[in-house]
Amino acid sequence: MNKPVKQVHLAALFPVNHMTTWRDPRAGSQVDFASYSHLARTAEKGKFDAFLLADFPRLVEHRGQVSDVGVAGQLDQITVLSALASVTDRIGLAATVNATFNEPFDVARKLATLDHLSGGRCGWNVVTTPDAWTGENFRRGGYLPHADRYLRAAEFVDVARTLWDGWGPRGATRFHHEGPHFRIDGRFTVPTCPQVHPFTIQAGDSEQGREFAAATAEMIYSRHLGLAGQAFYADVKRRVARHGRAPEHVKIMPGVSFVLGDCDEDARANAALAQRRAVSPQLAVWYLERTWGRDLSAYDPDGPLPDIDPDPEAAPPEWPGLADAAVRSRRAEKWRALAAEQNLGIRELVMKLTAGRPFIGTPARVAEQMNDYVQSDGADGFVLVPRYAPGGLDEFVDRVVPELQDRGVLRTEYSGRTLRGHFGLPAPTGHQPSSILSTIRVVDRPST
Repeated sequence: MNKPVKQVHLAALFPVNHMTTWRDPRAGSQVDFASYSHLARTAEKGKFDAFLLADFPRLVEHRGQVSDVGVAGQLDQITVLSALASVTDRIGLAATVNATFNEPFDVARKLATLDHLSGGRCGWNVVTTPDAWTGENFRRGGYLPHADRYLRAAEFVDVARTLWDGWGPRGATRFHHEGPHFRIDGRFTVPTCPQVHPFTIQAGDSEQGREFAAATAEMIYSRHLGLAGQAFYADVKRRVARHGRAPEHVKIMPGVSFVLGDCDEDARANAALAQRRAVSPQLAVWYLERTWGRDLSAYDPDGPLPDIDPDPEAAPPEWPGLADAAVRSRRAEKWRALAAEQNLGIRELVMKLTAGRPFIGTPARVAEQMNDYVQSDGADGFVLVPRYAPGGLDEFVDRVVPELQDRGVLRTEYSGRTLRGHFGLPAPTGHQPSSILSTIRVVDRPST
C-alpha cells in the first residue's frame, strides 16, 4: 500500500536573533510595526499556517552592560499580535509565553482575548526559564529551581485550560484550583474562545521537555534536522501515542533558514556572503568571550583562537548555561581542535558555529529538499526563520512556495479560518488534567 502524501506545514518566526538579524543592511526596525506587518502578511500570502513571535524577557548583556547586539529592544508580543489580527485575515498568530514568571489567569485572559479578536487564530508557545538572572526582572525573581521548571509549566497549562473551559451556557462558572504552584478560585472573565483552547506549541528537548510536549502540545518547534531529526520525530510521536493522543495530531516542525540562488553554485556563494555579513569581527570576539569569561578584545578576529584557558572563576549570570567552568573548558578545547583541523581564525570559526543548517539551492531544489524531508518523516513542516526583517521572507514566498504548490504538498488557498483548522486538528472537547502531571512528578491535586 502506498503511503499517503503528507502536506507540508509552514510557519514563520519573526527573527529576533540578536547576533545576526538586525545587522543586515536590508533590515528595518525591530520596534516598527511595519516590520511585523510586512512579514506576517508575506507569510499569509504564502498560505503559511502561523506567524510566531519569540520572547526574550531580558535584554542581552555582556560583562554587566547591555550589549550592542541587544539594543534593538523587543515589544510586547500579545500587543503586537493583536494589532496584526487587524491587518491579516487567516494566518495563525502565536505568542511565546514564559510559564516560569507569568501567572495563568493573566495569560489565559490575554490569549482568550486574542483568539476572539482574531477569529480563532491564537496560539501560544509555552516556554520555561530556569535562571535567576532573568528572574530579576520579575517579582518572584529566581525562586524556581531548574528541576521544577516543567512542573510549574505543566500546572500552568492545566490551569489555563481549566480557565478557558470556565464558561457555560449561562455564563461564567466557578473554578477552583489548588496545586504546588498555583492556588486560585473565582470566575473567568472571557467567554469561550473560538478554538475553545488556543493552539499550543512547545519546544522542549530534554527528557522532561519531550514528555511535556508529547502530553500537551499540538505543534513542537524542533532544532533537529537530518538523521537526528528523524530520530527526534520517531521518539516524540511514540511518546504522544503513549499519552493516549493521536500522533498525527501533533505536528513536529524544525526551525530552518534558507538561501536561494539561480543555480546551486550561486546559492552557496549567497550563503557564504550572508553568513559573513551576519558575523562582524566584533561579534565574533564577543561570541568567544561568553565561553572564555575574559576580555578578548585585544585578539585579532581574523587571527587564531586564544591560547589562554577560560577563566575558571568567571560565571556570568547572563549566560547561565555556561556557569560550569568544566563545561566552558571542554567547549574551548573542542573549538580549538576544530579551528586547528580546518585552519579557521576566530571569525571563521564563529561563522561556522552559527551557520545552522539552512536549505541552500535553487527554489526548485529547496522545495524538493523540504518535501523529501517531510515525506520521509523527518518533520511535518518547517518554521522559517528569515535572515532579516521585514523583507527576508519575500523571496521564499515568491519563488519556493509556488514550487511546493506545484508538487501538491502546500495549499493554494486556506480552507478554514482557525489556526487549529489549518493543521487539520479537531477542537478540544473538554479538558482533563494532563498525564504530564504524573509523568514529570507533579503531585496529585484534589478534583474540583
